[in-house]
Amino acid sequence: MTSRVTVIGGGVIGLATAYALVREGFAVELIEAGEALASGASFANGGQLSYRYVAPLADAGVPWHALGWMLRGDSPLRLRPRMDPAQWRWLLAFMAACRGSVNRTNAARLLRLALHSQDTLTRWREEDGLDGFAWRRNGKLVVFRDPASFAQARQRFDADHQQVLGADELAGLEPALAGVPFMGGVFTPSEEVGDCHRFCLALAARLRASGRCHFRLGQRVSKIRHSKGVVQALELGDEVLAVDNLVLCAGYRATQLGLPGLRLPVYPLKGYSLTVPVGARAPEVSVTDYDRKIVYARIDQQLRVAAMVDIVGFDETPDPLRIASLRRQAAASFPDAGYYAHGQEWAGMRPATPTGVPLLGASPYRNLWLNLGHGALGFTLACGSGQLLARALAGGQPALELPGLV
Repeated sequence: MTSRVTVIGGGVIGLATAYALVREGFAVELIEAGEALASGASFANGGQLSYRYVAPLADAGVPWHALGWMLRGDSPLRLRPRMDPAQWRWLLAFMAACRGSVNRTNAARLLRLALHSQDTLTRWREEDGLDGFAWRRNGKLVVFRDPASFAQARQRFDADHQQVLGADELAGLEPALAGVPFMGGVFTPSEEVGDCHRFCLALAARLRASGRCHFRLGQRVSKIRHSKGVVQALELGDEVLAVDNLVLCAGYRATQLGLPGLRLPVYPLKGYSLTVPVGARAPEVSVTDYDRKIVYARIDQQLRVAAMVDIVGFDETPDPLRIASLRRQAAASFPDAGYYAHGQEWAGMRPATPTGVPLLGASPYRNLWLNLGHGALGFTLACGSGQLLARALAGGQPALELPGLV
C-alpha cells in the first residue's frame, strides 16, 4: 500500500476524504487553490444533512416544469444558454437522464450512499469526538402548497422512517408553520443539520493535530504530469510536486485540469443562501418548501435559507435579483423567523453531474482517483464518499457495494 496521497480540493469533499485517509493510516498532502479552506460551495450551503431526500434533479417531467419555471421571475431554476460546448453537452446528458426509470435507479444508489454517509459521520462523532459544527438531529419536514404534489408525496413516503401530517397537524410539530398555507407535509425524524463551513474547519483542525496532513493553501495546480497511464507530478507554478496517489476533489474546477482520456461530465449549478439572525418564531426542525424549492435550517442562533439552481456558466457573483427574490419569499412565508434585512448573502457553485450521481472511485489512470460531482448533496454525502475512497485506496473491502462507485 502506498502511504502518501495527494488531494486536490479543500472543500467538504476534499477535507472529508483527507480525514478518512488519515484514519486509514495514510499521509496526506492537501492542495487548495483558494487562500482559505471551504470558501467555495462548502461555505454557506443549505445546512441540511438530508439523507433520505437524495433523488436527482433529473426526472421525468422536469424539462416541462423547467419551461414553466423560466417564465417566472422567482423561478427555482434559471437557464442562461452560452456558447459553451461543455454546457450543451451537460444539458443534453441531463435531458437524457430525465426519465422515471433512470431517476429511480440513481435515487436508490444515492440513498445507499447517503445512509452510509450518515453512519460514517455518526462513527466519527462518537469514536473521534468530532464536534463544533452545530450538529443536531432535529428532523426534516417537507411541506407542500400544491394538492397534487402532496398527493404524490403521500404515495411515495416510507412508512418505516417517515410520517405524513395533514395541514392541521403541521403547527403541532413545528409552531413556526402556524398560519402558513401548506396542504400538509412529510416528516423524517432521523434527518440532521449542521454548519458545513464549521464542519470543514473542525476536520482541518483534527487533520493538523494528527501530524499526518500537510496543507498547501493558495496554490493552484496548473498541470498534471503523466506518462503511460500513470500520474507522476503536479505543477504548482514554478514548483513540481511528485505524487504517488492523487485524489481529485476540486469540484467543477477539476474540468480545467484536463487529462487525455479523462471525461468529467461536471458543470456548476449556482445556488443561493441567506444567513440571518433568528427571530421570535424560527423553525426548530429543518423545513423544505417543496413547491418553491426553498430550504430552511436553524444553525444555532442563525437561520439558513437556501434555494435556486442557476445554470448560467462560471460567474460566481451573487445575482442581486435572485437574492432579493429569496429574501422576499422567505419573509412572506416566515415573517418572524429571522431578521432578513441583516442576512449574509451568498452564492455557491455546486459541481453536478447530469445524473446527480457523483464521480467516485478509480479513473483510467492507475493512481488517479475521483471524488467530485456531488451537486447540492456535498455535505450530505461527503463522509461516506471519503470513507469509501479511503478504503479502496487502502486495498480493503468497501463497506458498501455500489455499482459504478468505487
